[in-house]
Amino acid sequence: MTSKTDDKTDFKKTLDAYQAQRGRFRIVDVPAMQYLMTDGHGDPNTSPAFTEAVEALYPVAYKLKFASKRALGRDYVVPPLEGLWWAEDMDSFTKVRDKSRWDWTLMLMVPDWIDQTMFTTAVEQTGAKHKPTRLDDVRLQTLTEGRCVQTLHVGSFDDEADVLAQLHHEFIPGHGLRMAGTHHEIYLSDFRKVAPDRRRTILRQPITTDTRA
Repeated sequence: MTSKTDDKTDFKKTLDAYQAQRGRFRIVDVPAMQYLMTDGHGDPNTSPAFTEAVEALYPVAYKLKFASKRALGRDYVVPPLEGLWWAEDMDSFTKVRDKSRWDWTLMLMVPDWIDQTMFTTAVEQTGAKHKPTRLDDVRLQTLTEGRCVQTLHVGSFDDEADVLAQLHHEFIPGHGLRMAGTHHEIYLSDFRKVAPDRRRTILRQPITTDTRA
């Protein structure tokens, strides 16, 4: 997990969990990883809570990066933004696409050498000046997904439906598997800067071989 390039770890290059190809569904075993997390509900395009979550996560992430480099001599590239998405009716992702019904958790992965004390200090430093609205909602938590299927989607988020329908209704049941966790997206492109048709997003779905309903 800690191989380096120019003394700065880039997890997008060193972790297999961040590798995906367009047009290919791949089964991957994802290790337990810790994240900065913030929860919310509603359409990410119109919900103030979504923007406020992003504005709270990144300052803490960069405080941790700089603290790691300064105190531990371990520098790294802040990983891409990620999101867990779910709804009471999962067809709202693949058919209706009613984003107002979606729940989400926005996340930024932090290395396993970052501990709770470093996190608490980073939050305090972030809040010392111009405290982000949702800073108090940020937490440090480990996510264990285990075996997953993932693929790379290139294009608008609104064009994911067909890929997700194929993943949910064809690939997973066709391989004797069942969805076992929360839909996970990894935003390799910064959607604040990259045109919709050029965005690169890893779509991940935890699975199980237990096909009992």
